[in-house]
Amino acid sequence: MGFSRAYSDYTKQACCQSITIDRSNRIRSAPHNGGHVSKRESLGIKRLHSLHYYVRDLERMTRLFVDRLDFIEVGRSSAERTAAGRQQSVAFAAGDAVFTFSAPLDDTARAARFLNKHPEGVGTIVFEVADCDHALKVIESRGGTPITDVQTTTDDNGTFRTFSITTPFGDTTFRFVESEKYDGLYPGFVKTAPRPNGNSFDISHIDHITSNFPTMAPALLWMEHVLGFERYWTVEFHTDDVAGDRDHGSGLKSIVMWEPESGVKFANNEPKRPFFRRSQINVFSEEHRGAGVQHTALVVKDIVTSVQTLRERGVEFMPTPDTYYDALPERLKTCGIGEIDEDIEVLRKHGVLVDGDQDKAYMLQIFMKEQASQFNAPEAGPFFLEIIQRKGDQGFGAGNFRALFESIERQQVAEGKVSPS
Repeated sequence: MGFSRAYSDYTKQACCQSITIDRSNRIRSAPHNGGHVSKRESLGIKRLHSLHYYVRDLERMTRLFVDRLDFIEVGRSSAERTAAGRQQSVAFAAGDAVFTFSAPLDDTARAARFLNKHPEGVGTIVFEVADCDHALKVIESRGGTPITDVQTTTDDNGTFRTFSITTPFGDTTFRFVESEKYDGLYPGFVKTAPRPNGNSFDISHIDHITSNFPTMAPALLWMEHVLGFERYWTVEFHTDDVAGDRDHGSGLKSIVMWEPESGVKFANNEPKRPFFRRSQINVFSEEHRGAGVQHTALVVKDIVTSVQTLRERGVEFMPTPDTYYDALPERLKTCGIGEIDEDIEVLRKHGVLVDGDQDKAYMLQIFMKEQASQFNAPEAGPFFLEIIQRKGDQGFGAGNFRALFESIERQQVAEGKVSPS
């Protein structure tokens, strides 16, 4: 894979840190600006409950999540629920990270309606709230659009309450559940195993969700004014910022929104000119056929060991040029991290990236290839997973943008592909 393609793949992460990189290559701080508006009444979000993913092939996702990522199957739709919804569903969990996958049985299923318009992907994001009635009342008073009223189900597992709303995230809906008094995932799901405390990779939870938009302003305003989220970090980047006078390139603008009480975070991206249509954010929108969830990050305790084992199990990751690691010792000094616990040659071997801006406080990250490449199946779509380990830094790896782009430029100069500036 060429360096230009490696760059394109890497930028699909579209994560964001508290920096803006300008044409002079200076990094300017963009401090947290949450609270620039008056404090809004909270919806009472407690946590990210789960992601609901629509697929054509359940077995393929089982091989990835169970056989490779070591998730546990915790539930499966009952015969009655499968027949009523015309789709078969299965749920996998690792720590607090829960994914539900649904495959349609016919064209009337919700999964079929999504898949008729899009490749496989996240169709519903589910939040646990303290009180569904309160959350619905607040959302509706702010101009949100409910799909359903609060629905209450009582069965042998207890009482479960839920409602759903439309969103600016393309055809992805948001669902809110009140399940503190419910011993199960959803009504109509048969428990197949207890919820695990962890797995062999010590996956603990979902760190953040990243979504791509042709234009993200409507989504940001909606998240702020309807859901009460606040701005957390921002970044802008373009290949032209590293080396101008190009006849091609790719760029993005990205803003992270968060819900302060629960800590739920969304990174949101749009393409940046020049070469808007060649931006990997725009490419995602074309491949996904609209706005949607690009990736989500899974938190682990030991990323090096995790990546080594995942590679042995056949998981493929986006590549990083060797020159990134050649420059890493100096970058660790200049960005303020100083020393790290990991051996740089070990990070090079496994393709793990490092970022941060405080003494001995940093994060490590790596990105799996998108599902279409992972499975060699175009219909699997452009969604992918990030693996992340936080060691005192709560940023989003934006420092890796500049380091990676500069390393690519040096490699291209060394190979005679471009002239030195």
